[in-house]
Amino acid sequence: MTVLSATSRAVESFAAPDPFMVRIRDLIYQVAGIFHADNKLRALEERCMRRMQVLAIKTYRDYYDCLTVKSIRQAELVALLNEITIGETCFFRNQPQIDGIRNIVLPKILEQRAKLSLRHLRIWSAGCSTGEEPYTLCMIMLEETATRLKGWTFEILATDLNERSLNHAKNGVYNAYSTRNLPALFREKYFAANGNDLQIDRNVKNYVNFSRLNLTDETKMLFMKGLDMILCCNVLIYFDGASKKRVIQHFYNGLLPHGYLFLGHSESLYGVSEDFRLVHMPSSTAYVKGKRNV
Repeated sequence: MTVLSATSRAVESFAAPDPFMVRIRDLIYQVAGIFHADNKLRALEERCMRRMQVLAIKTYRDYYDCLTVKSIRQAELVALLNEITIGETCFFRNQPQIDGIRNIVLPKILEQRAKLSLRHLRIWSAGCSTGEEPYTLCMIMLEETATRLKGWTFEILATDLNERSLNHAKNGVYNAYSTRNLPALFREKYFAANGNDLQIDRNVKNYVNFSRLNLTDETKMLFMKGLDMILCCNVLIYFDGASKKRVIQHFYNGLLPHGYLFLGHSESLYGVSEDFRLVHMPSSTAYVKGKRNV
C-alpha cells in the first residue's frame, strides 16, 4: 500500500482542477453570473456528477459537450442550474424584515404613491425559490387591505432561475418544515390541510405571478420596471462583484423614485453601489433609491 507523505497530500489537495470542469464553471458564470472560485469547485463538481450519473456520462469533457454542442445542451443547462440553485427558505423567515416592511416601509411607499394617479403597488421577489417569500408578502398585503391598503390594488412578481423551485411554488403545497414559523392566524386564514402538508389558498395564489428569470439576462431585466419594492435575499451571495453590480443597477433602474430594496441580513451594497441610501429599522435594514432623505 502506498502511503503519501504530508507534502504529497498537500500537493494533491492543491492539484489543478480538471480543465473541462473549469470550462463548465466559466460557462455557468457566463450564462447565470454564478461564480465558483477554485476552492469552491468541489460543490460544483458534486452537482455536475449528479447530472452525469443521470446521463450515464463519465468524464467532464463529455459533460461539457452536453452543455455546449449536443442537441440537449439547452435543456441540460437548465437542469444543471436547477441543481446549483437549490435554496432553503420558509414562511416568515425574517420577522424583523417583515415588520419593517409592514410598519415602516409600506406607509412611506403609500405616501409617495398616493401622489400618482394609479393606486397600485408592484412588488418583486427576485430569487423567490419555492415561493414562501412572495406568499408571505402577499398575506401581509392582504392583511392591510382593510386599513392602509383600502382602495388599493397590488401585484407580486416572483422570479427564480430554478424551474423545479418555481413548479413547487406554483403548486403551493408546503410541509411542516417550511411552515414552522407560520403564525396561527395566517395558518387558519390562508391555508388548508393537504394530508400532512398545507395548501395555500387560491386567493393568495392569484396575486402572485411566478416566472423563470435569469438576473443576468440584460434584455429581460430591462422589462422589470415601475416597482415599489424589490426583495432579493441571499441570492447575490452567489455572484461575483461585476455580476452583482450589473444586477443592482437593474434593480435601481426598475424601482420607482421612492422604491425600496431588501437584501439578506448578511448582505450589503458596500462597495457595490452608492445609488441607494441605507435605512436602519429595528433589527433590520433596507435600501431606498436615492441618497436624500425621504
